[in-house]
Amino acid sequence: MQEARAALGALLRELRQNATFTVRQLAEVLGWPHSKVSKLENGRQTPTETDIRVWTQATNAEHETDGLLARLRTLEFQHVEWQRQLTSGLKSHQVKLTELNARTRFFRVFEPTFVPGLLQIPDYARFRFEQSGRVFGVRHDIDEAVYTRIQRQEILYRPEKRFHFVLTEAVLRYRLCPAAVMLGQLDRLVSLSMLPNVKLGIIGFGVAYDVAPSHGFWLLDDDRVMVETFSAELNLAQPQETELYGRIFAQLATVEGISYGREARSLITKAAEQWTTYLPER
Repeated sequence: MQEARAALGALLRELRQNATFTVRQLAEVLGWPHSKVSKLENGRQTPTETDIRVWTQATNAEHETDGLLARLRTLEFQHVEWQRQLTSGLKSHQVKLTELNARTRFFRVFEPTFVPGLLQIPDYARFRFEQSGRVFGVRHDIDEAVYTRIQRQEILYRPEKRFHFVLTEAVLRYRLCPAAVMLGQLDRLVSLSMLPNVKLGIIGFGVAYDVAPSHGFWLLDDDRVMVETFSAELNLAQPQETELYGRIFAQLATVEGISYGREARSLITKAAEQWTTYLPER
């Protein structure tokens, strides 16, 4: 994100210099504080589309406008803050994901912390959305978001789609929801692992990692990597980035000791046995 913003700023600086403006002179022409010009040129602030249009107009470089706007949109695509993305509610993001999933044929997903959205049961999904609601103050459409997320899961039954999920054993055991909910979720994982187009791998606690499980990510075909942080959703689309994540996924998915098939379902069953100890006594 920062490198891309700095590169965009360098192009703006070049246009200013070609027009023989100083920072203060351009700021006066635009009616801005000179600090804004400096921040934009040094990548400390992201320009708006209006900023770019008035900049190219003032520097007689309107022929550069479309190219700069394209760079800006790529920058915004790469880094979307949750606070901004969720202003219209939780459901709208699920709708966008539904549209994106419809175009994707091969999903490679690594998650070290929680069950991926495509594999969640409604109650588990609700707890995930409620957490987001607490963080960002978005609570008004949780029911709609849960419904849309569950609707997305119909793609799991499309034979032309392929799914390869790799989870850590911690995903099966983190106490992110009540025991009764997690038991239902684990049962769902067992069922989905038997679908012919779904491959589910689980990296047990005893496995020695070749690559540290630093964070989860979704690799959609070879076109996009999606990474969720606390503050933003990152969308990485540069070939070198998708290739890197493809190699990382391959290493995680084939690490010595990873469990698939019956062995994976055995780990899920063992986790379920532990969860039964958290159930309230009847």
